[in-house]
Amino acid sequence: MNAYLKFWPLLLLLSLPAHADIVIGGEGARCSEDPACINRFHSEIPMAARAKPGERITMIGRDAGDMHLDPDEYSVAESSPRDGFGVVHPMVGPVYIEGAAPGDVLAVTIENIKPGPVGWTSASEFGFAGDAVGSESRFILWRLNEEYAESDAIPGVRIPNGSFPGVIATMPAADQLAAILDREQRLADAGGAVFTPDTEFAEPSSLCGKEGTRAGECLRTIPPREHGGNMDIRYLGEGVTVYLPCNIEGCGLAIGDFHYAQGDGEVSGTAIEMDAEITVTTQIVRDGPSLKQGPHFSGPASLLAIPSKNFYATTGIPLKAPGEIPRDIAYLANSKIADLPNLSKDLSLAATNALVAMIDYIVSEYGYDRTQAYMIASVAVDLRIAQLVDVPNVGVTAILPLDIFTQ
Repeated sequence: MNAYLKFWPLLLLLSLPAHADIVIGGEGARCSEDPACINRFHSEIPMAARAKPGERITMIGRDAGDMHLDPDEYSVAESSPRDGFGVVHPMVGPVYIEGAAPGDVLAVTIENIKPGPVGWTSASEFGFAGDAVGSESRFILWRLNEEYAESDAIPGVRIPNGSFPGVIATMPAADQLAAILDREQRLADAGGAVFTPDTEFAEPSSLCGKEGTRAGECLRTIPPREHGGNMDIRYLGEGVTVYLPCNIEGCGLAIGDFHYAQGDGEVSGTAIEMDAEITVTTQIVRDGPSLKQGPHFSGPASLLAIPSKNFYATTGIPLKAPGEIPRDIAYLANSKIADLPNLSKDLSLAATNALVAMIDYIVSEYGYDRTQAYMIASVAVDLRIAQLVDVPNVGVTAILPLDIFTQ
């Protein structure tokens, strides 16, 4: 393995900004060896550090699969080499914010994100519309620097740095945790897509692992929830303030799942996943906004723009082939769906159609195979709502930044 990759956490420690007040994370080769690394949510997870409002907190975090890979060894594989899906997502924390109490709002401002040297992207059954796209399973590596990412597996593409944390959250309260567990189990029992608690590779293992004191109660990090979590919002970059609910004493701030770049939708199932160092500050907001439906955020409008001077876009409306039942709603077992060629106000179907049209365009215009095009879409194409009122055909657009192509 490249020596730089092996010692990257140590090099980060040596290069930390002098103004960092608190530094946590980055110990050991794996999350299980780092006392400040967790990959589950629970109200009883012990705090890894304490910070006063206004203090700069620097977190040294791991990529979503807790992998340490070298692009000089290989660039592409049929599947991910991670140990198991249970390792997803390593986070740094929780951090106890002094003076914060249940009912407060925690304002977390992202001051700086320093990417690691290597990223990865995968296409798998976990993606949004791989069956409709016609994609194969694939895993690729990227070389990263402060400006752009390049991969030997997708030559001719250069993705600009748009670093952000996929996961940012506070810990749920005990009653909130119980309500979430109940509703997600009911959804699973009905056949819906959901990830119920799993003790494999769960951290902290003493609480969430197979022999843990709360085994079977710790929340997976896959979806976002009311307390934040895996929001995967690409606009949460440097200069943004995220407003999170404080549900327990000290809130319990945790951050992880660092992305170098991502399109709105993260359609293949991953972005450009990476290790990273992030520096944040916090403030306590009394009588803040209601966050019952999830966190709020604010920041410079420049983060909302696509990273390109030129673009190409496709559109989608909720049309389907007669007899087809879209995968995402098959669990509802509605006998009316199959024979309808048009569904009313179905944004998921409209987004799938816009995405398939974009995949077709990338393949025909640039010569990539469908899986390469799917992965390009995951890290660079934005799926955006066009309109929600023109029933039955709500609209979604897929926007491709053309400046990513170097040839």
